[in-house]
Amino acid sequence: MYDVVLLTLGSERDAPGGACGSGGACCGGEEGATGDAASGGGATRAGATGDDGHAPAEQRCETPRVPVLACADALTARGARVETVTARSDAEIDEVLARLDGPPRPDGLTWPDPDSKTRLVVATASDGQLRAVVRRLVRRYAPPPSRRPADLPGNRTVPDLPPVGVLPLDPARAGGQRDLAAQLGLPRDPAAVAAAVLDGTVRRLDLLRNDGGSVTLDGALHGTADAAGRPLHWRGRVEVDDAVLSAGDDPLLACAIGNAAGYARLDELPLLSAGDPTDGLVEVAVAVPVVTRSTLGRKRVRFEVRRARGRAVAVVPRDERVPYLDDGVEGELSRKRSWWVEPAAWAVYAA
Repeated sequence: MYDVVLLTLGSERDAPGGACGSGGACCGGEEGATGDAASGGGATRAGATGDDGHAPAEQRCETPRVPVLACADALTARGARVETVTARSDAEIDEVLARLDGPPRPDGLTWPDPDSKTRLVVATASDGQLRAVVRRLVRRYAPPPSRRPADLPGNRTVPDLPPVGVLPLDPARAGGQRDLAAQLGLPRDPAAVAAAVLDGTVRRLDLLRNDGGSVTLDGALHGTADAAGRPLHWRGRVEVDDAVLSAGDDPLLACAIGNAAGYARLDELPLLSAGDPTDGLVEVAVAVPVVTRSTLGRKRVRFEVRRARGRAVAVVPRDERVPYLDDGVEGELSRKRSWWVEPAAWAVYAA
């Protein structure tokens, strides 16, 4: 039978030793959050919500643990040996992830054990919290470029990361944008999550890495709004592989970078057409206002959406700072940022 670790990320308010990671990482924020990686320590965007339609993760990390206890009971009833852990720092997350390590390799690299009898369940109040754990998995298992092993897939910089059970701490939502668990059709009931971890299938998913040292599971949305919720114009160069969606001269309303389908719309404006976290591609869209004139000379504004799909995307802001949401976590982009696809790099337990 399996050993199962039920991991909950603690918040700064219940951590005697301080926040979970610099910049509130365990609440979904960027590590070392300064400048273009800020995660809620600065001004909040007007009307900003996470990709799940809720307030940013750092405002709601105190979530009741009832689903965790119910999932632990369901796992124990099936004969699993269960340990619940609340991690309040990156080091404490890493201590849990170390249990997924494989045997020592001749090359000295730390590598996941494909036959591990330990299974990990992450209790998440937001997609940002799930991302915080996957980011630590990448930090643990990604080999340095100078020590790239022969058994690493040619289109990846990380090995197959260990699968993760996802236990949503929020109730199912009837309307609005859905979190990643809902988009993937993962179970939300604690007993169903336990069954998926013990008896379900492993579903491998694409991962977006970026040159800022973080990862994206669902998507990112660049842009901001005024106090009334109206999108504000900004400028930036947006490239997808060899396709240029904006050379930096257009007034952009938004730029959506999608791995799944959580960033498909800006208010009522369709952006991404069909996010698919298993196709090995990133989908990118920019929304541009276009001014036209009627036959009577009246000025009209319509919105043009330019889309492209590829293996990598780069955004170069022309403005000093461009606010964004990445997996529901707020930040500001002040210099070039690139994302690239790691096909099937991470995985979840599915029913």
